[in-house]
Amino acid sequence: MVVAAVSGEAVEIHGAGRTGGDRDGVPGADTIFEIGSVTKAFTALTLARLAVAGTVDLDEPLAGLLPEGSRVPSRDGEEITPRRLATHTSGLPRLPKGMLLKALLRPSAPDPYAGCTAEFLLKGLAGTRLGATPGRRFRYSNLGAGLLGLALAHRTGTSYEELVAKEICAPLGMADTGITVEGDRSARLARGHDRRRRPVPAWHLADLAGAGGLRSTAADMVAFVRAQLDDAGELAEAVRLTRATEHRISPFSWTHLGWMGQRLHERQGGHLQIWHNGMTGGFSSFTGFDPEKGVAVVMLSNVNRSLDRPAFDLLRTLQEQRA
Repeated sequence: MVVAAVSGEAVEIHGAGRTGGDRDGVPGADTIFEIGSVTKAFTALTLARLAVAGTVDLDEPLAGLLPEGSRVPSRDGEEITPRRLATHTSGLPRLPKGMLLKALLRPSAPDPYAGCTAEFLLKGLAGTRLGATPGRRFRYSNLGAGLLGLALAHRTGTSYEELVAKEICAPLGMADTGITVEGDRSARLARGHDRRRRPVPAWHLADLAGAGGLRSTAADMVAFVRAQLDDAGELAEAVRLTRATEHRISPFSWTHLGWMGQRLHERQGGHLQIWHNGMTGGFSSFTGFDPEKGVAVVMLSNVNRSLDRPAFDLLRTLQEQRA
């Protein structure tokens, strides 16, 4: 595991355990991990960048962003839009149509999303019934986030990986963040392990990549969270747009574009925490920050166990230190 703590201008990155893989050793700032659903924050920030540029409207119907002839479900006269996909309020189910039974019958199946090609996703989408009216209710959806990544790539005439590289990674100098890991970089790729610490194959999300297909390093993720705290950087306008959208889940929690948000109870300090976690077959991840205190936490692990508790504990400690 690698842990990064950001407090103001100070950054500390520490590694522990082993990477596995071809060059086993203690992981460091440049070790590459699957980040799973933390990818959704990249997808949403890419959406915001394109919205700021006028390439995409947050509230345009999804059908206009997909290949011609794509059929998109609606309900009660409400359409699925990019904003609703990025806040998990589209009404779409968690998984693509045709995947649920497979996942239930073979929960340990390797690479479960590998068959999620654009053809498979769009065929399933055409036959999907929405579980709620779009815009009405929070319903976490890997399918929705993956479709958003697919739609943005189609609108811009490129691949999802190339689009994220252009809109986010290049401006922030994140040279180790992407889907493919080739050449010299492959030696820095950690090997994933299940809950019993047994090696497992890597995951490939095909055209559902916008939901969880990225790989990254602690050093790159520090650059990403710093952009969330920077009011004047190149991505600042897009970052502000991601947080201008808010859908309430409860009095103390909500979603932004690509992020979960919560306000701790006054007995816990009343701190603001914006975060997302992720998990694949052999990895887990967490990224969280407080723009009011200027602190952030990144945790990346090559074991399929939740990092939420230690990550939230560390984030709260940093917040209390900056009080």
